[in-house]
Amino acid sequence: MQNPFIVGDRIYLRTLEMEDIDSFILWLNDQEVRQYLARMSPLNSIREKEFVENLYKDDQEIVLGIVLKENDQLIGNIAITHVSIPHRHASLGIFIGDKTCWSKGYGTEALKLMLGHGFDQLNLHRIFLSVLSFNARAISAYEKAGFKREGVLREHMYKNGEYHDVYYMGILEDEWREQNDTGRDL
Repeated sequence: MQNPFIVGDRIYLRTLEMEDIDSFILWLNDQEVRQYLARMSPLNSIREKEFVENLYKDDQEIVLGIVLKENDQLIGNIAITHVSIPHRHASLGIFIGDKTCWSKGYGTEALKLMLGHGFDQLNLHRIFLSVLSFNARAISAYEKAGFKREGVLREHMYKNGEYHDVYYMGILEDEWREQNDTGRDL
């Protein structure tokens, strides 16, 4: 494992490095990957380098690469962003860019690792996200991790020539603890 931050059964989460840029450019410019993301514009090495250079300057965001333990292969990323200390909530985002790793449970495992970090280490009370209504694979992973659908923004995103609903989903600390039978880790 290379610089692990959070370690799971089949994956680990680590900081992003400059050598990861080429993978992200490939994935985020791939129409099949991008269709599930809010991103509309192309990505080049200049923008991605700037993104990685600025990643760890702000304590309000934690962005980590998702890496297979078996071969140290980077397959995507996960992030807790928009952390509100007074309200104890944050937003979560994830994507698996390596399409050969889709539908294998890596996203669900990454979600559970990051939720554990958010509730146990960051002392969050609520973690929320948004997802396009047609992204069934992501919705399934979110539900397996304990997220509940909280609302719908009707016809909010224009993708592939039509408007789509966006679901808002969230999970509360007590729901997480009940699902994972964990006591408060102080």
